[in-house]
Amino acid sequence: MTPDQLNEFAARYTTAWNAHDAAAAAACYAESGSLAINGGEPAQSRAAVQAVVQSFCDAFPDAVLTMDFVRGAGDRAIYGWTYEGTNTGPDGTGHRVRFSGWEAWTFSPEGLVGQSLGNFEADEYGRQLAEGV
Repeated sequence: MTPDQLNEFAARYTTAWNAHDAAAAAACYAESGSLAINGGEPAQSRAAVQAVVQSFCDAFPDAVLTMDFVRGAGDRAIYGWTYEGTNTGPDGTGHRVRFSGWEAWTFSPEGLVGQSLGNFEADEYGRQLAEGV
C-alpha cells in the first residue's frame, strides 16, 4: 500500500466512524479480520468488529473520531486517533470523554485490516466516564 493509499484508507475508516456507520467501518476489515482492544479477547470476524463499532456509536451518539496520524511500512500500519463524545447512550453516565489511542494494523492480501491491536488508556477512560473530562 502506498502512502497515499494508506492515507485514503485511514480517512475512509475515520469517515465511517464519524458517520456512525458501523458497517462501513467494519468493511475496512477482511471478512475474517479481528480487532482486540487493550489486550482483550479479539472480535474475530467482520460482523464481530461491526458489533464493537456499533457499541461505541450507541454509547456515544455525538462522538467524533479524529485521525491524529497514520504511518505504514509494508503490510503494517499504526493509526493514531482521538475520540470525543458524551456517554448518553443506554445506561450512559452523561459525561463527556476525550481520549487518544492507536491501532496497530496488519493488512490482509486484499488490502483490508486482517488484524488490529487497539490501545488506549483504560484507567483515564474509566475516570472520564465517571467524572467527565
